[in-house]
Amino acid sequence: MLPFTDEELKPIVTDLLDKAAVWIKKDGGDVKLIDIKDGVVFVQLQGACVGCGSSGTTIKFGIEKEMKTMIHPDITVMNVPHGWEDKLEQLG
Repeated sequence: MLPFTDEELKPIVTDLLDKAAVWIKKDGGDVKLIDIKDGVVFVQLQGACVGCGSSGTTIKFGIEKEMKTMIHPDITVMNVPHGWEDKLEQLG
């Protein structure tokens, strides 16, 4: 259980995603915050990241690892496939 509300997490998560986007954009991709629900951060990789074999690594060992270090070790980041933005409860 995270000691933050989803609303408290939004500005911190947004700041970290903005920093991550800098290196993701160097490879032609981007990352967008879709929502935060019960401490799960839902993001969507875009651009060249869509369909890239390294996208899972980018999420888990890049973005999520940084959030676990900078925010809280129990935070989880999930990629939202295109078209699933309104079906977050079905992911995971």
